[in-house]
Formats: sequence, C-alpha cells, structure tokens
Amino acid sequence: MSETTEGQDGEESVDAKDAEGSSVIDHSVVLSIPIVLNVEVGKATLKLRELMAVAQGTVLELDRSEGDLMDIKVNDSVIAKGEVVTMAGSKLGIRVLEIVSPLERIRSA
Repeated sequence: MSETTEGQDGEESVDAKDAEGSSVIDHSVVLSIPIVLNVEVGKATLKLRELMAVAQGTVLELDRSEGDLMDIKVNDSVIAKGEVVTMAGSKLGIRVLEIVSPLERIRSA
C-alpha cells in the first residue's frame, strides 16, 4: 500500500507503508532536503561605538590568521574545516581538509 503526494518542488514522492500499515521512510525524499552550508572566515568582537564608526573602507581585524582553516558549518555547528580555493569563472570554493567527528560536534554545541 502506498500513497503518492506532490512536494513543494513539484516532485512526486511515495509514502510507503509496511504490512502493519506503519509509514516507512522514503530515503530519496530525506536525501533531497536542502541544507544551508556556511563557511566562516573569522569573527570580530566590537563595542557598539566601534561598530557605529564602521564606514566604507574600514578594515576589521578577525580572530584568524592567514593560512588558518575556515569553519564549515551546518545549522551553526562546525562539521568540517577547509581552505578557500579559486574555481573557474573567478568563483570561490572551499576544499574540505578535515571532517569534525560527531563527538566533537556534540561537545561544541
């Protein structure tokens, strides 16, 4: 027994049911969930008066040095570390160099 539904993106998905009538997870639907990935270059802590003085051309000092690895985050949790690379067409990318262990992710949360 199965039921066909149409998702937000217009794709059809099938919600399968097992012999007892319980829903079975459709892995293709789960794997198609969009995830926002952020790369953090660094952070700066400013006082309000310093922030109000920021103008075009102001340079803000970050907590990272040249050559430091960037944090790759999903839902504000660091999942990996990498370095910035130049892609074709002058776009930027990130090369993943370290995967943060699930235990480390839990500790930092």
